[in-house]
Amino acid sequence: MGAKRRGAATAAPAGRKRGKREALAELSDILRDTALRERAAEAWARREQLRHEVAAVEPTPFRHGVIPGFLARAAFAEALRDELLGLGFRGRRNDLLSLRQSEELRGSLEPHVAALRHALCEEFRPWLSAVTQIELEPTIDISCAKYEYTDVLLCHDDELEGRRIAFILYLVPPWEKSDGGTLDLYSTNEHFQPQQIVKSLVPSWNTLVFFEVSPVSFHQVSEVLSEEKCRLSVSGWFHGPSIVRPAGCIEAPLPRSPHIPYNHEILYEWISLVYLDMDSQAQIQEEFEERSEILLKDFLKKEKYQLLCEALENKDIQWSSQGPANKRLYETAEEDSLPEILDKFLQFLRSEALFLLLSNFTGLKLHFLAPSDEDEDAGEGKATDTTGYSSPKPEQEEAEHYADSKPHQPDQPDHVHKAQDSKTQNGSGIPVCAGELRRWTHGHYTLVHDTQATEFALDLLFFCGCEEEKKTDWQVVNREAYCTQ
Repeated sequence: MGAKRRGAATAAPAGRKRGKREALAELSDILRDTALRERAAEAWARREQLRHEVAAVEPTPFRHGVIPGFLARAAFAEALRDELLGLGFRGRRNDLLSLRQSEELRGSLEPHVAALRHALCEEFRPWLSAVTQIELEPTIDISCAKYEYTDVLLCHDDELEGRRIAFILYLVPPWEKSDGGTLDLYSTNEHFQPQQIVKSLVPSWNTLVFFEVSPVSFHQVSEVLSEEKCRLSVSGWFHGPSIVRPAGCIEAPLPRSPHIPYNHEILYEWISLVYLDMDSQAQIQEEFEERSEILLKDFLKKEKYQLLCEALENKDIQWSSQGPANKRLYETAEEDSLPEILDKFLQFLRSEALFLLLSNFTGLKLHFLAPSDEDEDAGEGKATDTTGYSSPKPEQEEAEHYADSKPHQPDQPDHVHKAQDSKTQNGSGIPVCAGELRRWTHGHYTLVHDTQATEFALDLLFFCGCEEEKKTDWQVVNREAYCTQ
């Protein structure tokens, strides 16, 4: 994950004359200590630990190194920091990250930035090649990042376009683990998926961290918790011959099932009466077809909602963490441990009556009684009375009816794909559902990821325990899951 390689910084010509404002970046003596370099190379090759006062090489959870005092002169490091803080930064925010980043520094004319770039290419790169036994190209990607209060970079592996060694040079004020912003390294399982954080590196002034980019190099920058400090760093990648990547891990999808045969009485038990009114349903469908989503306020009866909130506090509910961390982090409830009211609520969500109601809300054919395109063309209306439909057909007849029917396709803008009643996992055209009871807290998230299957679906989100004005909302979203490239 990360931005595509847009170019690379190259070393300045060795014989170029230095102007009055040009600076010289002197690097740590470790780069000229032949014996120490050989020990580091041996430790790297054998995947062994090497700890020295001026450098460390670590084999787990993936190979990485730490060089404190990377810039030999304190005055240069301070001047570099000041130059970097004077750069133009742009905010970057998506499902993976929140931070401020400079443009690529490959063409920066700032004297200390240019000197650092030259030193990285001409001095540090040969040392890295010798230690890692990787033939690194004489170019680098390099930029500067500022992480401030609440900024974060979630779990990712850095793999992209021949990246072989990643580096981060920290130019931070005195920093504690309690300030957040640690570089967290993850262990991986046999499927090359991140499991848990096993090491956290606290940023330290003038310290450089480097690591091998590989299928297991999962890491994150934890959320910055300090409201006063700025986590400033120069980071980038050295490139080299690409390595073979393992096949992507295919996760088993959530179990899916057709509706549970409950009739319309379950709607009266749970839902506010306004949403059972046919005129209201037609209005909701019109808005949904226009926007592909809708927020339904106070969807449940107040007394039912209160019972749900109370039940969610039950200490007997068993929660388990869901990963892997490069895709998601939240908790789900074990359904066998749920109090009766929560179990009944999940049955309501999977009920035949709700399938039909959702058909009326969305115009999608989620029930055999829902009108099809042909019905609408014949002028038979857009909604079916959910309060008086007949008993469902026998299972075989119903399946045949579903298989022969086409979903209603609402009009949408060109950039929004239309929902489709495509074949489901059970091999039939019968609409199915899958769901989880999730618990979210600080630090939880979901990410769009490269192996995410493309499918058309109707998302239903019911929120409990949110702020007062949001807590009883029910959101219906027509979406296409998509893959990042």
